[in-house]
Amino acid sequence: MMDVGRHPRINLMTFSEVESVTGFVGNFQVTVRKKARYVNPDECTACAECAKVCPVAVPDEYQQGFSSRKAIYLPFPQAVPSSYILEMDNCLGNNPIACGKCAEACEKHCIDYDDQDKLVNFEVGVIIAATGMDVYDPTDYDEYGYTRFENVITSMEFERLICAGGPTEGHFIRPSDRKIPQRIGFIQCVGSRSRDGRGNPYCSNICCMNTVKDTLLLCDHYPGVEAKVFYMDMRSFGKGFEDLYMRSREEGVKYIRGIPGEVVENPESRNLVLTVENTTTGKLEQHELEMLVLSQGVIPRRDGEGIRKLLTLSTTSDGFIMESHPKLKPVDAPTRGVYIAGCVESPKDVKDSVTQASAAAARASILLNAGKTRIEAITSQVDADLCNYCGICAKVCPYNAIMAPDRKEKKAPVIIQAACAGCGACAAECPQDAIAMRHFKDEQIMAQIEGVLAEHPHKHLLTFACNWCSYAGGDMAGTARLQYPTTCRLIRTMCSGRVDEKFVIHAFRLGAPMVLVSGCHFADCHYINAVHWTQKRMDRLWNRLDKLGIRPDRLQLEWISAAEGQKFARVMRELEDRVKAVTSEEIEHTMKVLADEEAKVQKRKEKPAVEVTVQ
Repeated sequence: MMDVGRHPRINLMTFSEVESVTGFVGNFQVTVRKKARYVNPDECTACAECAKVCPVAVPDEYQQGFSSRKAIYLPFPQAVPSSYILEMDNCLGNNPIACGKCAEACEKHCIDYDDQDKLVNFEVGVIIAATGMDVYDPTDYDEYGYTRFENVITSMEFERLICAGGPTEGHFIRPSDRKIPQRIGFIQCVGSRSRDGRGNPYCSNICCMNTVKDTLLLCDHYPGVEAKVFYMDMRSFGKGFEDLYMRSREEGVKYIRGIPGEVVENPESRNLVLTVENTTTGKLEQHELEMLVLSQGVIPRRDGEGIRKLLTLSTTSDGFIMESHPKLKPVDAPTRGVYIAGCVESPKDVKDSVTQASAAAARASILLNAGKTRIEAITSQVDADLCNYCGICAKVCPYNAIMAPDRKEKKAPVIIQAACAGCGACAAECPQDAIAMRHFKDEQIMAQIEGVLAEHPHKHLLTFACNWCSYAGGDMAGTARLQYPTTCRLIRTMCSGRVDEKFVIHAFRLGAPMVLVSGCHFADCHYINAVHWTQKRMDRLWNRLDKLGIRPDRLQLEWISAAEGQKFARVMRELEDRVKAVTSEEIEHTMKVLADEEAKVQKRKEKPAVEVTVQ
């Protein structure tokens, strides 16, 4: 961090937050709020004279609350810039000045109680999101006694206690009596691999090896200490990790396969008694320990929703930022010109975070050095003559690539080609058909529908398949030699959001017995939230079919991912039976009802407008 602060071409802005991000790839406008420090960082020498006279004491977040700090403080020893910050929420010297001791003690006159936040605007070409992660709060696991028993701590608190720069200067002690514990236990997967509603279902990746490292530190600092690790599975994948795990066992650390179900405290000795089922021996055991460490899992940043909205990103079901493609573009975000690195994408250790950060920097440099970006020819176009300036397209676009129309000035919406990803949701939602998608125009898709249903339409299941997920799922089923009916006919679209209502109606009008619309799962949408518009459109279609007397279940909606080849084949087999159940009389009735509806609509369009003359 200090090297970054000294670099002449890097502008490091600490104690700041991004207020807004607008624009598109190569032309981002970023507004950053530099929070008021109330201390001039250019003049402050970090002499600490101000902190010595400050009468306010609050828990130190950096030391996990094991020690206190003053209202004016240095965030952490390696802070850049090495300057104190005055926390005005706890300061006594503001509105009105009731203290002012820090200002009197400062010989450099660095303290300014009237300092204000500043907004700084930047123009940047690319953005890298590396906002990290948070740790799980184990308070919900009440059976472990965290916050109830003083000698139950988390792995983060363990790190501060054993660190040379910690509150005890590296002397690992029990919080209750400040003595060095001789029997210490670790409980793994606290907040991870849990499906009871309290934690998260995923593995946090780093917890097992972090505990192995902690046990080695204990054995190195305090030979003869007794350490026990309670676990479900020890996962030590990675270069050299298995060696560290075996070294920990050789040092005498006991690994017990079982998660404690209850922790109670002996009120006299303050020791902790754990009850656990050892699944290796099949016996119920009790272990008395002097201290217990909860190896907590990691979670996405708690303020991650603001970051996601700023950069128009999508998230996985776990809440981490989703990459553009897990294999081909692992550091590219769905929004062009935005890259991701580190634990914002998934839980990972330092090595993997550094590797991904290097990859993101390389990807960004390629784009910046090129000076221009190539876009695929699948973006949308607006026909200004058909537009009625409703603004629905701008509302629908998941990338904010459409500049809203101006109804007063009669200006049609403008599509930023560099920002458009070609999902087609705008074209499907446009009530005036004023938006066309290159290579996926209405006429082209209509022609495909007509071609599929030209012969024996009553035998075919017409399927609209998302390019990234369900179409790829069909490929997966094919390469895996999975059997499904040959009557399935696929029409590929870049996103299920491109499937217009009129495509489905046109298919039924031509005699299709059933229509399937398939796309990505909500958490896997490659176009951020375009799949949500698919759901809304299908809901409208089901209501419309019901009003026309057509069975709504003849229109099916399925979410199939690229890895779900078996689900693709299963869905096709199930729908084949439903296709056979649709009678020819029902198909003819549907065709007649829709033909009559089309005739009524056409008649209303051809009816001349009534002219009204005001005298």
